[in-house]
Amino acid sequence: MDGLRHEIAAFLRDRNTAALQAGQLAALQIACHLDLAGALQAEGATRARIVLKLERMIERERLRGARRHWSYDLNRHIALKQALDRLRPGAARPEKPVARHGAKRKRRPEAPSQTEHSSRPT
Repeated sequence: MDGLRHEIAAFLRDRNTAALQAGQLAALQIACHLDLAGALQAEGATRARIVLKLERMIERERLRGARRHWSYDLNRHIALKQALDRLRPGAARPEKPVARHGAKRKRRPEAPSQTEHSSRPT
């Protein structure tokens, strides 16, 4: 009976993994026009070119999000990052830090505190 439970758990785990992978394949094909199955089978210079393309796409998507552009899509950003992680399983993070582009957000001046107005003599 215990063996059957382990088989059921393994089957459900494998089914969920397959569903997630199929979802990633479809999402990348629709949103980014990238064939992940072909990219996973690629080797050498082809795979390096695909990784560079993904890194560029992630950076562009990150900039869209930072600028609050109307076409920014969080789901596309996540799908690109997951695809990059699958293509580079050993290195989840880039070796060199990514340069930040864009202006810093301006802060509004602070409002005067209530204690300054209440301490005035009348």
